Amino acid sequence: MSNMSLTGYSKFIFLLVLAVVTLLIGYILRPFFFAIFWAVLLAAFFAPLNRRLCARFSSPNLCAGITLAAVLVVLILPVGLILFLLIGESLELYNTVNAKSGSLLSSLSGLINAVGQHPLVARFELDHSFVADKSAEALKAAANFIVRNLSALTENTILFFIQFAVMLYSLFYFLRDGKHLMGVITAYLPVDKRHADTFISEFMVTSKATLKFTFVIGGIQGLLGGLVFFITGIESPLVWGVLMVGLSIVPAIGNAVIWAPAGVVMLLTGHIWQGLLILIFGFVVISSVDNLLRPILMGKDIQMHPLLIFLSTLGGLAVFGFSGFVLGPVVAAFFLAAWKQLPDLYSREAEK
Repeated sequence: MSNMSLTGYSKFIFLLVLAVVTLLIGYILRPFFFAIFWAVLLAAFFAPLNRRLCARFSSPNLCAGITLAAVLVVLILPVGLILFLLIGESLELYNTVNAKSGSLLSSLSGLINAVGQHPLVARFELDHSFVADKSAEALKAAANFIVRNLSALTENTILFFIQFAVMLYSLFYFLRDGKHLMGVITAYLPVDKRHADTFISEFMVTSKATLKFTFVIGGIQGLLGGLVFFITGIESPLVWGVLMVGLSIVPAIGNAVIWAPAGVVMLLTGHIWQGLLILIFGFVVISSVDNLLRPILMGKDIQMHPLLIFLSTLGGLAVFGFSGFVLGPVVAAFFLAAWKQLPDLYSREAEK
């Protein structure tokens, strides 16, 4: 009896220590969670290239290094160049808004008054001064938002480069030792290997599909939107194009919240052919990119209802920030996978 109590007590102490050190290591690694997450994601995305290199070269370090260089050239350097240009155009846009704030506000007031005099709008008896004041506040808030975020980006430059270095360092080892690390992790997880493999598969499929969807479809839509803005003479087309790329990750809403109001404003301000071009091009070309490429890129691998994709994407962005557009759907995929495996787990317990 004494030996049994001692054994139970020792087991409890061991589990307590295990829980404490696990929480501590999680707390220590918490600042680098998103850096490690993106390293895992990129390692999974570029794993086919790394496997092909390993089939040709005998050195795992060389293969991982070449794959890492490919990630830098294909993905990171273009994104860095776009961000550099985006910062320049954003500052130029902010300076333009500040320099021309008086003329912009007067033009805005004139536009609101002109629209308010239309017979259809006049029926609603809108308070023109109230609408003009609120629109002016929205314009100033948008300009302040740009500067505030650019200032935050500048202030966090050192932290960003530390995170970036950790991501690259982790990515190299995930590329080189990813298969071994995955085997070790699944071996020590307190679940059946079949269940662990299901969760890993859901993570890979969902994250890859989300990344492909965002960068391919969002990139094409942002490029087309920025191009039509450039043709029609709208200032800072790169800024609006990048915003369209970002908004394309939100299902149902998408980047129509950028080009549709822009087309309407161009029409209301007398730029008829520019407004018609933006609206027609947006409805016919930009929107069709989503409908044509979504089935190809998403495929039938993600068995998730569009409503759940929409809510999990928005919720992920709200909770996790930028990385949430991937983390949200991944968590939703884990949720569905866990509930699908629950009946199987109960049936196996019943058989015992």
